[in-house]
Amino acid sequence: MGHVRVKAKVCDAQGARCIEAECLVDTGATLSVIPRSLARELGVEVVDRDRVETGAGVVEVDRGVALIEVEGRKTVSNVWISDVTDKVLIGAVTLELAGLKLDPRTGRLEPAQLLLHRLA
Repeated sequence: MGHVRVKAKVCDAQGARCIEAECLVDTGATLSVIPRSLARELGVEVVDRDRVETGAGVVEVDRGVALIEVEGRKTVSNVWISDVTDKVLIGAVTLELAGLKLDPRTGRLEPAQLLLHRLA
């Protein structure tokens, strides 16, 4: 399948400041990742710090909140703020919140079935 890239709009949580970016879809990443320089540019504030397992071991990463629009679907999602990458990665949680899934046969994003279970 190779790498899947999509154009997405990444904004501060209120959607006031946005940029359009070529993003890598990474279904192996829990949260989406934005470079620290982009977080500063958009005004995405650090709200917490997480211990994250990577291929290089466990690291601590700042977490913020951003509005992300991909394939015409908008969602507000937690994002990790990275000092290591200069690319935007779209992770599994953002895809699920946006109601999207990756079709491994075509390498394209498509609408996912959203579920709401009755609680009572």
